[in-house]
Amino acid sequence: MTWSEIALIALAAVVVGLIFAWQGASRLDRLHRKVAASRIALDAQLVRRASAAVELAASGALDPASSVLVADAAYTASDAGPVTSPAAALKMDGLDSARERAESGLTATLREAFGSPEAVRELRAGPAGEVVAGLASAWYRVTLARRFHNEAVAQARRVRRLWYVRLFHLAGRAPMPRTVELDDALPPGLEPAAG
Repeated sequence: MTWSEIALIALAAVVVGLIFAWQGASRLDRLHRKVAASRIALDAQLVRRASAAVELAASGALDPASSVLVADAAYTASDAGPVTSPAAALKMDGLDSARERAESGLTATLREAFGSPEAVRELRAGPAGEVVAGLASAWYRVTLARRFHNEAVAQARRVRRLWYVRLFHLAGRAPMPRTVELDDALPPGLEPAAG
């Protein structure tokens, strides 16, 4: 082999490597944008659930003490405000620990206010049935949105662990995305109605 052939092979290897790196960087960018979009969607669903909880507290369906506790927990959870800008969501920091605690606190307070599955069925059958159904729907959407967000984060983290992504620093200065860990389990009997 001559030096010109070796140089040509080296150039071809560099071009293939650059194409490979460009595709990896593009894939990672798409995943980061997916994480940001899912974070915005999760925030919107959390705000919707807090609003539905406030509506339930104001409906008169719960006893006065439970109404006050639910409203307080809902306002505490929504105090952080939603993340609506892609720039804020691209920080990929999940929810801060105070917001996660507040959202988990809202879940625990609502679970306590609902009590048993029989009590939930009674609330659904009563005059506030529509409000309870709205809360159930909002709550279920929170669980789905969090699941989708955490899956998007897991995908991005998997790609960021690939050897060539780390070697060529394809993630740039983008922070490592974080999952959102909070208690969002629906209480028994509050599953959203089918249809």
